Amino acid sequence: MPSWLNLANALTLLRIVLTPFVIQAIIRHQPGLAVVLFITAAVTDILDGAAARRLNLATSSGAYLDPVADKILLSGVFLALALGHFIPWWFVIIVFGRDLFILLGAAIFFLFTPIRKFPPSVWGKASTFVQISTVVVWMARNMLEISQLNDLAAVMLWVATASTVWSGLHYAWRGLQLAGTH
Repeated sequence: MPSWLNLANALTLLRIVLTPFVIQAIIRHQPGLAVVLFITAAVTDILDGAAARRLNLATSSGAYLDPVADKILLSGVFLALALGHFIPWWFVIIVFGRDLFILLGAAIFFLFTPIRKFPPSVWGKASTFVQISTVVVWMARNMLEISQLNDLAAVMLWVATASTVWSGLHYAWRGLQLAGTH
């Protein structure tokens, strides 16, 4: 077994493996299955971090793989929800735009500075949590068809939009601060 493959990283890999099944359930209009699979995948995000910290299983591979797994899951789910006409495309564009903005910034740092570590910010983690919560609310809305969930889903979409934009701005601000020190 490779040295980087431990419980924490296996949970992260499980999140990636679950992603196509979540997407398929959304596209096939199986909201109950989609919710169960998505929540399972989201729980792996909590458990992998807990295992890495509490069991001293943190690895540099895991530090890179965890945010990639988050992006694969959330990007795929947001695309599937937009393709199914459950969420608006403008929201998907904002989420993808922020992620591309961060990737472009990281690429610039790799090319022009000695900085190689880009730890997640508190706002980035908060944005991921809000995006996951938004997906759960939208999926629950699609599954349960409770009118009260329509209002909550709309509010969550705006909260997710605000947290996504804010975290992108925060990453840019942190990047500028890092650039100023090197």
